[in-house]
Amino acid sequence: MARGWTAQDAPRLELPGCHAAAEPKRSLNESRCRLQNLPGPEPAMAFLWYGISANWSSVDSGVNNRIDLLVMLAYLLLVLIVAMWAILTSSRGNVEDFFLAGRSLEWWLIGASLYASNIGPAHFMGLAGTGAASGIAVGAFEWNSPFLIFALGWIFSPIYIKAGVVTMPEYLRKRFGGYRIQFLLAILYLFLYLFQKISVEICTGAMFMGLVLGMDVYQATMVLLTVTGVYMISGGFITVVYTDTLHASIIVLGSLLVMGFAFKEVGGYDELLHKYPNAKPSIIQDGNWTAAPECYVPRADSFHIFRNAITGDLPWPGVVFGIPIISMYYWCSDQIFVQRCLAGKNMFHVKGGCVLCGYLKLLPMFTVVMPGMISRILYTDKVACVTPSECEKHCGAKTSCSPIAYALLIVGLMPRGARGLMLSALWASLMSTLTSVFNSASTLFTVDIYTQIRPTATERELMVTARFFVIILLIVTIIWVPIIQAINSEQLFDYMHAVKSYLVPPITAIFLLAIFCKRVTEQGAFWGLIGGLVIGFIRMVSEFAYGRQTCSANSKCPPIICGVHYLYFAIFLFIVSLLTIMGISLLTDPIPDKHLHRLCWSLRNSQEERVDLDAEMQVRRTALQMEPAVRKRTEGCFWNALDIYCGLEPRQSAKLAPEEETEATTTEEHAATSEEPEQSDSPEGTKPPEALESPFWRKVADGSGLFLLLITALFHMLYH
Repeated sequence: MARGWTAQDAPRLELPGCHAAAEPKRSLNESRCRLQNLPGPEPAMAFLWYGISANWSSVDSGVNNRIDLLVMLAYLLLVLIVAMWAILTSSRGNVEDFFLAGRSLEWWLIGASLYASNIGPAHFMGLAGTGAASGIAVGAFEWNSPFLIFALGWIFSPIYIKAGVVTMPEYLRKRFGGYRIQFLLAILYLFLYLFQKISVEICTGAMFMGLVLGMDVYQATMVLLTVTGVYMISGGFITVVYTDTLHASIIVLGSLLVMGFAFKEVGGYDELLHKYPNAKPSIIQDGNWTAAPECYVPRADSFHIFRNAITGDLPWPGVVFGIPIISMYYWCSDQIFVQRCLAGKNMFHVKGGCVLCGYLKLLPMFTVVMPGMISRILYTDKVACVTPSECEKHCGAKTSCSPIAYALLIVGLMPRGARGLMLSALWASLMSTLTSVFNSASTLFTVDIYTQIRPTATERELMVTARFFVIILLIVTIIWVPIIQAINSEQLFDYMHAVKSYLVPPITAIFLLAIFCKRVTEQGAFWGLIGGLVIGFIRMVSEFAYGRQTCSANSKCPPIICGVHYLYFAIFLFIVSLLTIMGISLLTDPIPDKHLHRLCWSLRNSQEERVDLDAEMQVRRTALQMEPAVRKRTEGCFWNALDIYCGLEPRQSAKLAPEEETEATTTEEHAATSEEPEQSDSPEGTKPPEALESPFWRKVADGSGLFLLLITALFHMLYH
């Protein structure tokens, strides 16, 4: 994860294939995409962002036989079968069902979906490419994740679930009152999703599909979005989760196969340790220009995670303190991941899902990073090229071909059938990422923005709005693809990936204080968030305007701006945001405890009734939504079938009428009181998630979580 070859920066990686086409339908082999490694909370978000090589002569032809094509088509058919099964067997007619799967997910669904949502094609290319260029330090982002995933399951999720929210901005509205923080954060999330995550995944994934299937970028994008849109618009969150589980299994299996073939080819782990330091390209001159040794000689600390605080490309203070700040946003407050925990049956399933995801996050160091380093050993002159002429010959870029490291292994080592399986895994990673982003973006817009525009919206109206917004996102994405192609400037990608690195520390600060410091007020949270975003935006724009340091080009960016490592800047911005929020909060009146029961850590087990700060608006919305809906039943098979497909038809499992619901709730409360002598934590009479997990399974989850942390710490010590 680096930003150049200087003492402060790591190797700049670049892969051709995404933009330089002036016409929307220009041939894939005439396209070029330069995506530069910029910081972010996850390797796939933090390093090079690339597409697939336009000049692929050195990599082979991807899928060129019927066996691989049949494997990929069979997998696509299986995805559609699983999606349609989920659609036809689930209830999707209200907010809780459509956005949270009726809060009925089991641990294995939660864990697999968390993992699949995190892994995309750029993740594979970023980890392997950066591993090939600078060693295993990039794995620190992966091995940092289990600690934050543990925090998600044991600290953050219980608070969010007790708050009874659907989205993260909605939690801040309940916690602080008012709507401006909710609205601002929802807009910021949507901005990050559209101009950062969706753009990157579409660019990398669509170009890869175009390469292996022989379609141009536009055709590949249309096929992909059509497949995902068919089941996502209808099925909602439950469909995304089930297909994510299928995707996760194929991603793990495919990456393990690549790892096996790679280690077999290089001669085992000992040979990797011996050969990698000597993997230097044979050509280091291009005319009168000679590359500096730091541009092509593998780093002396390639097999160490913790590197020098001054000269390291990933300085150890940044790894210890900076990465957790960015990753805390990513795992503990990003709607994409928290939404899966909110949908859990109870806290055992939430914790179990987090544990499963945590163990899976230990794998990429061995299944992606180290195979990337092996690719440099096996294809040194291609992966480690340093002269512009050589790099352009091998992959179409002028600076580095490191991002093609993983693709070289797939098409160079894997036999027929296995290659198709791995290509299906990359395809799966793209589909799982996009469906997760689209669903979470739709949830944010419907719950946090549309309900403010239309506070009297009925349940059915919200369901229609959610689906319509997904369609809008699909259209915007399709329009965005040719824009990416047509803009002949790598700075576009610099901007997109700097966005997350320089804007998320204030979000981390506001969620951390919201949970652990009840003295924080709405004024402090809002202005602290605004101040942090302004500072981060200034750094982002400055670095974008000046450009970045590379082996072949010197940046004119002042050291005071670009000379500070981005992880150090994240620490600085986080501290400034914390102090600003706390300082302003101390100057304003505190929020009474009656509004904070079960919304912050110190009051998480309070049994007193909470008076929500937004109670008046919620009462009015509930009253309007409970009014009988005036809807004419449209006759005809087509309209009835459409209602069934969209999950809007009346079912026995639909919500009860107000009178029936009150009566049923009273009966259930009476039964619960008779069976459970102990008093519930929830004053509303419903059992909290903790009460639904048995003491035995609670101990199993806690023990598994602690063992996960122990294993992760051990890995850090082994590769320190």
